[in-house]
Amino acid sequence: MTDWQSLREFWAVADDIEIYKAGWTFDHFYPIQGGSTDGPCFEGWTMLAVMAGLTKRIRLGVLVTGNPYRHPAVLANMAATLDHASDGRVEIGLGAGWNQVEADAYGIKLPGLTERFDRLDEACQVIDSLLTDEVTTFTGRYYELRDARCEPKPRQRPRPPLTIGGGGERRTLRIAARWADRWNLAGGAADVFAHKLSVLHDHCRAIGRDPSSIDPSVQIQAGEPGATADAIGKYAEVGARHFVLVWRHPFDANVLEPMAEALRGSFAHSL
Repeated sequence: MTDWQSLREFWAVADDIEIYKAGWTFDHFYPIQGGSTDGPCFEGWTMLAVMAGLTKRIRLGVLVTGNPYRHPAVLANMAATLDHASDGRVEIGLGAGWNQVEADAYGIKLPGLTERFDRLDEACQVIDSLLTDEVTTFTGRYYELRDARCEPKPRQRPRPPLTIGGGGERRTLRIAARWADRWNLAGGAADVFAHKLSVLHDHCRAIGRDPSSIDPSVQIQAGEPGATADAIGKYAEVGARHFVLVWRHPFDANVLEPMAEALRGSFAHSL
């Protein structure tokens, strides 16, 4: 559930509070909280484009884009365009996708898990190449590009940071080890986060990548400010560097400053 006016105000107020470093949308066409699918839900990338014009400082991302919903070449062009429009504030979030209800309703093919993750791996390669190379020729099992261009290149070089979302140890974390600048886990206990981070680091070492080159982040449901700050502290102790506070409708911008004050009193990690 959502409404545009309260969202606009929420983002505008957060943009003026220094401890909040980024604003994230999700990539769903139906509400995914509260058990109902018949309420309003704004499309994530379109909303983000408008928010880029309404804000000046915070970074902007979709956590995470469902790969089956858009061809990766289209997504690369979207990200490059928005990176220019926002003066270099875009973050690219990407995941394998999971929402069968949305896919069935819209007639979007949601493959089985193996194909879904194979497609995600290829999509990362396509997006990375289009945003960094002058010309991309790619022949994969699911995507094929011939002398493909994406111009202009994004303002951020070599490209906007890529966040891979999810905690699957065999596929998601292996893909993150190869392609991600950031990795995000959608909640769970701090010890679970610590375990997943250890698995991610093992995958990094297996391919010769420095594990510290990937920023670990976690989503935390925003609640009472003191309790939320305590929860963030527990994740920080086990290696999280960025914390995505999840607020739900109704959005009330008045909650932002009390939360910021509680966090300032504890630490100043990026949110």
